[in-house]
Amino acid sequence: MEYRLLKLLDEKKYSAQTVPQKRTGRNIVDFPREYVVLDIETTGLSPHRDEIIELSALLVRDDEIVEEFNRLVKPEGEISPFISNLTGITQEMVANAPSISEAILEFDDFCAGKIILGHNITFDISFIDYNLQKHHGLAFSNDYIDSLRVARILLPQLSNKKLGTLANFFGFNTDGMHRGLKDCKVTYMCFCKFKEIAARKNGSVENFLKSFKK
Repeated sequence: MEYRLLKLLDEKKYSAQTVPQKRTGRNIVDFPREYVVLDIETTGLSPHRDEIIELSALLVRDDEIVEEFNRLVKPEGEISPFISNLTGITQEMVANAPSISEAILEFDDFCAGKIILGHNITFDISFIDYNLQKHHGLAFSNDYIDSLRVARILLPQLSNKKLGTLANFFGFNTDGMHRGLKDCKVTYMCFCKFKEIAARKNGSVENFLKSFKK
């Protein structure tokens, strides 16, 4: 609660008529001791036109998952058959779910002060930041690690670096992907593998990170 009050006082408020301005954290390459893995499911690709229908996250400390966050979100519009088929999330499932205005604050509190990790995470950040600013005048300004970027550095031989492709490469079970928590767990497992590869190719994780910390 103290963090929330300080953040509310520190951030510029936006009226309902104001177009939110993008204000996000730094894109970094690191293997931090503590971080939050996040993933969202949405009704489409545009944060301005489409809506979040699921918010998921894992708190990781010393390479172990210590806490989970998962909320379905009730959209103002309808969930299309295409999105329901892709994610498994139906209109009935979100009928009694909280609104984005409520759920996004809980999610922001879960991530507060943490480095965040996600696959192609700028997509997730665009929706989260837009909705935080639209409903509460707050920015989602956490520094972030994009596992897609790390995959491109460490696994250049793969034809593509989609999360499903990486999961198959490492032999992970992909059942249930395109749901928030499952995608978070797959991203976390891939990131653990990236750490091993970075150490093996460079002698240590520290050696790998040196070029990114100049």
